[in-house]
Amino acid sequence: MIMRLNPLPGIKKTMKARVALITGSTSGIGLGIATEFAKAGYNIIFHGLESEGRDIATNIGKEYNVDTHYSSSNLLDPSEIILMIRNAVSDLGSIDVLVNNAGIQYVSSVEEFPLEQWNNIISINLTAAFCTAKAVWSGMKLKKWGRIINISSAHGLVASEYKSAYVASKHGLIGLTKVLALEGAEF
Repeated sequence: MIMRLNPLPGIKKTMKARVALITGSTSGIGLGIATEFAKAGYNIIFHGLESEGRDIATNIGKEYNVDTHYSSSNLLDPSEIILMIRNAVSDLGSIDVLVNNAGIQYVSSVEEFPLEQWNNIISINLTAAFCTAKAVWSGMKLKKWGRIINISSAHGLVASEYKSAYVASKHGLIGLTKVLALEGAEF
């Protein structure tokens, strides 16, 4: 596939289409991100839990003439994350851009915050980002090209009442992003 004129940085107009994986990309912000990458000519690995996720991926692929892959992998399970990436790479080739967008929220005072909710938020918002980055890291290093974009929020910089796990996960995500930038800079 030959790339079309592309507004995203780092892409030459005539190179083979790059592949982007966006977690949480079948709704909301993630769907918007995936659509913009598809418009730019990227092949897209969609991920989400919506029952119509596969149709969303297929329709965007047809609309923008790009290849797509869909996964409904459970981001609470690191083995499913690894399998999602292996299947996507097998289907579309190496992952050039990873956008860790998936996230969940729960609101409660610290004293009443259920430990299960804490663990789920940390797992999806932070641990899944670590696992996906780790799974694509060696391929990006080998090619000496890749982008990992971690979606945080204002809560990665400032706290709010009743959002202990969300704030902790987003602060952690910003820290993880800084570590990845330092470790990947030479590549």
